[in-house]
Amino acid sequence: MIQRTEKQVICASCDIACQLIAKVEDGRVVRVRSSRKKSQRENICIKGIYAPQNFASPHRLLHPLRRVGERGSGQWEQVSWDVAMGEIAERLGKVIDRYGPEAWAVATSQWNTSVDHGLGRRLMNLVGSPNWISGVALCAGNTAAINRMTYGWFPQPDYAATRCIALFGHNPKKHSWTPVYNRIMAARARGAKLIVLDPRRSEMAERADIWLPLNVGTDAAMAMGWVRTIVEEGLYDADFVRDWTVGFTDLKQRLEEYPLERVSAITGVPTEQIRAAARMYAIETPGVIPWTPITDQQINSTSAIRLHCILRALTGNLDVQGGETLQGFNRIAISESEIELHEALSQSQRDKQLGSDRWPAFTYRGTAALEEPTERVWGLPYANLIGGSYMAVPGAVFEAMADGNPYPVKALISLGNNTLLGFTNMARIEAALRNLDLLVVHEHIKTPTAQLADFILPGDTWLERPLLYDTMTWASAYAISDKASEPAGECRSVFDFWCDLARRMGHADSFPWGSIEEFYDWRLQPSGLDWASFSDKFRVHAARPEYRKYERTGFATPSGKVELASSMLADLGFDPLPYYREPPAHPEGFPLTLFMGVRDDGFFQTAHRHVPELRRMHPEPKTFLNAQTAERFDLGEGDWVAISTPEGTMHAIVEIRTDMPDGLVRVPHGWWKPETAEGPALSGARAHSDGNVTLDDEAWRDREQGIPHLKGIPCRIVGTEAPALAMQQPHHA
Repeated sequence: MIQRTEKQVICASCDIACQLIAKVEDGRVVRVRSSRKKSQRENICIKGIYAPQNFASPHRLLHPLRRVGERGSGQWEQVSWDVAMGEIAERLGKVIDRYGPEAWAVATSQWNTSVDHGLGRRLMNLVGSPNWISGVALCAGNTAAINRMTYGWFPQPDYAATRCIALFGHNPKKHSWTPVYNRIMAARARGAKLIVLDPRRSEMAERADIWLPLNVGTDAAMAMGWVRTIVEEGLYDADFVRDWTVGFTDLKQRLEEYPLERVSAITGVPTEQIRAAARMYAIETPGVIPWTPITDQQINSTSAIRLHCILRALTGNLDVQGGETLQGFNRIAISESEIELHEALSQSQRDKQLGSDRWPAFTYRGTAALEEPTERVWGLPYANLIGGSYMAVPGAVFEAMADGNPYPVKALISLGNNTLLGFTNMARIEAALRNLDLLVVHEHIKTPTAQLADFILPGDTWLERPLLYDTMTWASAYAISDKASEPAGECRSVFDFWCDLARRMGHADSFPWGSIEEFYDWRLQPSGLDWASFSDKFRVHAARPEYRKYERTGFATPSGKVELASSMLADLGFDPLPYYREPPAHPEGFPLTLFMGVRDDGFFQTAHRHVPELRRMHPEPKTFLNAQTAERFDLGEGDWVAISTPEGTMHAIVEIRTDMPDGLVRVPHGWWKPETAEGPALSGARAHSDGNVTLDDEAWRDREQGIPHLKGIPCRIVGTEAPALAMQQPHHA
């Protein structure tokens, strides 16, 4: 007789963390469906639905592999975990002994930062390496860090009570940011206003009360126009500005540089439309400006993010019901920020953190002034929100790997990150990875990054482990995910990896847990419950909402107030006020503008392209063009094209879209083809990845963060043949 059961799980097919139900037969997950809860019932997308097929894929790695040929040659042998971990610890120790602990770097993704539980940072800080990097440097983590500079935390939108939603380029859909889409639709059904700023007529733009089709990459200028309108017309909360902000007079002087006529010329949007949108946001309060990946990836990223913060503060939408709440730590458990042991890393090692001298915003140097205020307001000196604080700058780390400047980085551990495709300037990253003495990859399948590794370690999945999920410390809540099945083959978790490596490197006392359940028992001590009791009692534990907490504690900034003019940026040698900086002019021969980062609904970042059911929905990478653009360059629907920037070239298929403006080219993120062979083509990454065409020299970087501009760079497009890629041999690992 078949044994059937159901488990409540948290999906990690993306980083939204929807609560789902896993149906299990004889110990194997056969189906994933939506939650029983009415509020969660619609929160499932195609990535979650096809998770069982994903994890049963013949592409899945089931045993540790050690490279036996040249790096990237595709020659591997199966070894035991004990052999692999012993050699990894020995070789990492040799790198540290020869070059210093700073020669060791770690790269993670958003979700692996969660299942990592802060243990990677814990070991690195004990060993003495400051060079932790993550994809969150380009997506949400950097937003969190800049929000902390302005008012001490990263706010959560209260969609349930809001009256106005302003989306800066963000376009949640049924199968992409699904819970956010559902919350916006529910708010719209209640009568909430919707403002959308997007160069294309997106799905959300179609639903908007006001759509501002701004020129790509001009978000900071548009936000400056909103602030100018709100201040000029007296639409701000004068009492809050007087009592709880600093720098208002300086901000007003800066606004004089941005009359709406100038903002209109930059953004391409008529002045009256700009005024109308700003008025709607200021009057229809409480309102929200949800996080958006678009402003994370621009030449004016820091200023654009700060202007969002300033808009929230000026209009009284900060830490109020229906606005954006500053939630703080949920002290029912030991936070990941505490687990990370930032205090263990000496100042001399912090000073070596790569990129902190040039682009300090989210590094130890850039966040040092927040330690005292964070402890004063939130009770702990370190708050690593979304994993986006205290990071090294990714581009600087890859420069050190490739060139030894300012010192060599010779070992990298990549956790579920596909590092080669996950950042910018893929050619330099490949050169960097090939120059390492040790590259370890913990993964589900043999990604292009894994193909260059010395060791590939097979990772477990979100259906194969219990999870105490802390919402990336963004919200004051913990959620529970059951273990639905045993890990396949010899797959192991990131938790097991860090504990094993720590013990082999002489730090057993700081990693005393024999299992993840013991670790959760330890974390939950403040609750008075062990893991079993806590997970029986709670599926979600959220702290009781409190509003206007600043009236009791002040804000977690050096001044204790919202810093419209940032004392931290001034002390770091930067402009304390937001600004708009024009990107470099297009060089000759690059007449079009490239917008990077389109996410196909069936995929998350570089993942899921090995799942047949998802791949049928997106068989090839597509580039989106307006019909006029396509006609001008003699291109038709379905044509293969080469898209080039001054940095490199990628290949995709044309899709002609009526929602695209003329002259703009949109390309997808993270494309490669797992069905194609290892070797020089890196399973199609060299042909299709957008990492081939990024520009990340100094002129194209945000000044404070060092983040490359991905929303509006020069490009050209020409018709071509489909890239020839050899097919992969049957997979037996």
